[in-house]
Amino acid sequence: MTSFFNGIAFLFEKILFVPMNFIRTLELSNWWTANIITWIFIIICSAAFVYWCKQMKIFKDNKEDDQDTTAHSFLK
Repeated sequence: MTSFFNGIAFLFEKILFVPMNFIRTLELSNWWTANIITWIFIIICSAAFVYWCKQMKIFKDNKEDDQDTTAHSFLK
């Protein structure tokens, strides 16, 4: 049973965390390059938020969205 858990530890420490170890060592030389993944996610999330707001405005302008203030019929 111990070898099973040692195998899981080996999988995570030596194989799956290799990219994270590379980024950790890269951060010591250049912070901006090490955080490029974070910047990419920020850009993607910002673009998705802008797209979502535009779509919400389109539905509101067409009066297609239902603005019912109660979530369930028993709250009326």
